[in-house]
Amino acid sequence: MTFEKSFTRLEEILEKISSGKASLDESLKLYEEAEKLIASCGTRLQEAEEKIETLVKNREGKLALKADQTPETANFQPQE
Repeated sequence: MTFEKSFTRLEEILEKISSGKASLDESLKLYEEAEKLIASCGTRLQEAEEKIETLVKNREGKLALKADQTPETANFQPQE
């Protein structure tokens, strides 16, 4: 499942749980599914951040660093 589909599913789960229309058993199943999706999305975002860090390099091929010596990063904007 793509990041975008996972995120959309998380939104659907949140809406259903928040609406109060789901039974307790269904809410528990939805919560478990949401936990797995959150972990998956978190992993994908971490991987994307690491890739972006390796791509943000200066002309000498070294990783561009900020003043505090942490890697320079760029905002990740998923395509819709």
